[in-house]
Amino acid sequence: MALWITEECINCDVCEPECPNQAISMGAEIYEIDPGRCTECVGHFDEPQCVQVCPVSCIPVNPDWVETPHQLLEKYQRLQAGPAGGGASSSAASPAPAA
Repeated sequence: MALWITEECINCDVCEPECPNQAISMGAEIYEIDPGRCTECVGHFDEPQCVQVCPVSCIPVNPDWVETPHQLLEKYQRLQAGPAGGGASSSAASPAPAA
């Protein structure tokens, strides 16, 4: 399951930099979690880092986005692969110009 941030969020800014998948961003009024990028830190940590640092405990499991641990791991692997199968941290080299 992905996580979500409730209206109890105080916009303290501590969760966003902790997310290894860049799934957390500022919404219209409070921070939001992109369920397409949230793996609950599977593949990175044993526990969700945003939950660990949140001072008001406003980051529960999203009941509308149910995923198994296996699905979360597959999502982690897709995110790490990046676009077109390239590594997320690898830079694509430009082809050399034709002679």
